[in-house]
Amino acid sequence: MTAPINNHRPTRSIPRCLKLAYTAFVAVLVPVYWFEYGPANFLWGSDIALLVTLAALWLESRLLLSMMTIAILIPEQGWCADLLIRLTIGIDAIEFKGTQYMFETSIPLFVRSLSLFHVALPVVLLWCLYRLGYHQLGMLGQSLLSWIVLPVSYLVSNPVENINWVYGFGGTPQTMLPEPLYVLLLMVLFPLLIYLPSHLVMGRLFSVPRGHSS
Repeated sequence: MTAPINNHRPTRSIPRCLKLAYTAFVAVLVPVYWFEYGPANFLWGSDIALLVTLAALWLESRLLLSMMTIAILIPEQGWCADLLIRLTIGIDAIEFKGTQYMFETSIPLFVRSLSLFHVALPVVLLWCLYRLGYHQLGMLGQSLLSWIVLPVSYLVSNPVENINWVYGFGGTPQTMLPEPLYVLLLMVLFPLLIYLPSHLVMGRLFSVPRGHSS
């Protein structure tokens, strides 16, 4: 059986240059996004991950880094795939609306270009886990966080914004279930379908010896 990647080496710190560069990027993005999209936009899972990762880098927190990795690893792959399909085939090729805004000329190009953090963030998080290791409580912590974020997203969002897909997957609101029941269903499906697969893989690839703190 193949040993985990990190199992036989000590954890290593995160370089200060990465922390400073990441901080500078977030310092630019936050006011721009706040003005362009409004504060509710920061409830999106990717935006939460972007901000929490800033704290995780400076604290070098394995727990926070692990939570954010399993939260966005699968969704960001979907975002990148959707963007690639729209670029190569056409923006009307599929129904998933995740990157539709990237082609809306009413949004300044600079603002849209900032969203390319969706491509870089998983790389940063995976590299940090390689350096520090995966925290086995990441699954529990991220599940608890989602059980707060999803209901709040429903309360402050609307079917047009559809933050975290609380009104339906894609651009069309779902009608099969009452809206609160659908949100409850998401609170079950997110941990099972998004967090658990990544948790199992990250725990296998980037485990650390017992006794290391978060």
